[in-house]
Amino acid sequence: MNGPVLSFTDRGIYCPAGDFHIDPWRPVDRALITHGHADHARPGHRAYLATEAAAPVIRHRLGDIALDTIRFGEERRIGGATVSFHPAGHIPGSAQVRVEVGGEVWVVSGDYKTTPDGLCETFEPVRCHAFVTECTFGLPVFTWRPQAEIAREINDWWARCAAEGRPAILGAYSLGKAQRLLALLDPGIGPILTHGAVENTNAVLRAQGYALPETHHVTPELDLKAHPGAMVIAPPSALGSKWSRRFRNASTGVASGWMRLRGVRRRRGADRGFVLSDHADWSELHAAIEATGAERIFATHGYTEIFARWLSSRGYDAEVVPTEFGGDEDAIDAAEDAA
Repeated sequence: MNGPVLSFTDRGIYCPAGDFHIDPWRPVDRALITHGHADHARPGHRAYLATEAAAPVIRHRLGDIALDTIRFGEERRIGGATVSFHPAGHIPGSAQVRVEVGGEVWVVSGDYKTTPDGLCETFEPVRCHAFVTECTFGLPVFTWRPQAEIAREINDWWARCAAEGRPAILGAYSLGKAQRLLALLDPGIGPILTHGAVENTNAVLRAQGYALPETHHVTPELDLKAHPGAMVIAPPSALGSKWSRRFRNASTGVASGWMRLRGVRRRRGADRGFVLSDHADWSELHAAIEATGAERIFATHGYTEIFARWLSSRGYDAEVVPTEFGGDEDAIDAAEDAA
């Protein structure tokens, strides 16, 4: 082989043999997209390829684009490369991209978590020679408790609010996290209301067959008094806004992996913080990397320097790759709201 399977450019992760990019952040001719979040699926590319499961929400967000689809596990020849998409477990439709050139295999993980959440496709380890991994939560402090325990805490909080006659407003990404929370809620406690950004995404995913409970879109015409004790799901950027002030005497919460850090809930101005993430925690990152069998690891976003040093101490050939993924959670959330 004349060079690496993938190279890292100012436009994004590039495959010379296939002449395509993976999740590029600047306009390119051909983009393979791991999932629909705003930092990975951007406008302006000439042609897109994504999983059948991710395509509807990508079209919803980006409009009339030239988007081709591929099934999970299906192999496709692009130039001198063979590509396939495999479940990443991050959000519905999210994928890792496997690229094989001349018998050498590299995998780009996008964003991922390895623990099943009951909503999206479960993470599938893919054997490879080199693995491009996120490390959003690549520190030992980030460990996630079982999802069932967090669901119980959220429903208990909601039930207390409902008993007091107060609405509960829970902040979560409009794509992925919001739907995961909806699937964890107990509809027997009360009605579930949604911000427009969340409800629009709900409609797309419901049409694909993802199971979500009944929700009511909060419009200017909606009579809030007719929905006492409601749970309200909204993007974190809506908390404290004019929109959320419609809900008098509400208790507010945020569901995020960042709630694991002291002070974050206070800075968000929320009453409650629930540690729930759609990214791998410290132990999941290690398990996922080990399962690939890869010797070369590229850390793309998160605690990259620390994580790469730790991997090197464990015998991996690890290095940091600067990208434009991730970033400030509120900024990404605001981009999702605008989509």
